[in-house]
Amino acid sequence: MATPETRGYKAAAYFLRSIFGPATRKDWHGAENLPKDSGFIAVSNHVSYADPITLGHFLYLNGHPPRFLAKSSLFELPVIGKALHGVDQIPVYRGTSRAKDAVDKGIEVLQRGDMIAMFPEGTLTRDPDLWPMVARPGAVRMALDAGVPIIPVAQWGAHRLLAPYGKVFKPIPPKTITVVAGPPIDLSDIGDKRDAETLRAATDRVTATLTAMLADIRGEEPPAMPWDMRKGGRVSGADS
Repeated sequence: MATPETRGYKAAAYFLRSIFGPATRKDWHGAENLPKDSGFIAVSNHVSYADPITLGHFLYLNGHPPRFLAKSSLFELPVIGKALHGVDQIPVYRGTSRAKDAVDKGIEVLQRGDMIAMFPEGTLTRDPDLWPMVARPGAVRMALDAGVPIIPVAQWGAHRLLAPYGKVFKPIPPKTITVVAGPPIDLSDIGDKRDAETLRAATDRVTATLTAMLADIRGEEPPAMPWDMRKGGRVSGADS
């Protein structure tokens, strides 16, 4: 059973909606693909620091208060940290002995019927044309271990509110934010396999799905291969 929203969550949602609501025009589709009877992971592309707000807005107003995975250092800040704890977000302790804590907490959240929103790339895209990059396998692994579906949610337009790595919020004039949720990504062929090659192939499937959905939104042809931040450019299929 999903956890009821806390008072802090409702207050935070109201505050953010009061800011972002007047600054945006909603072009939302696919809410019928969001599961109503189980937890799930919503994965999305990432082009702006405003993306968590626009994605969270879509999920929240469609009955799914999102939980995000956020850097643990944010939870240690006096005001922001208290707010993050109050809205049940999940700290990520990268490169420490507590790195697995986020996975354990995430699985707990999913199995109780709540949902988690994730950006599989792990950071803003470095692709020069803002297409999804090669993603990390964490979302796939967590979904498989928790036994929940992955719902792809492509979005476009938040970068007009706040440019990639930008610091200036531009609410005037209001910007159209397109958000499209697709059907669950089929991972039924994976079964109990958790080897690196299998997880890589499944994660590439997530990237390909989001890229195709974003291409439909943008009305543009995507690159044949995604940008790989580790290699500083696009990779061939043989190199991925």
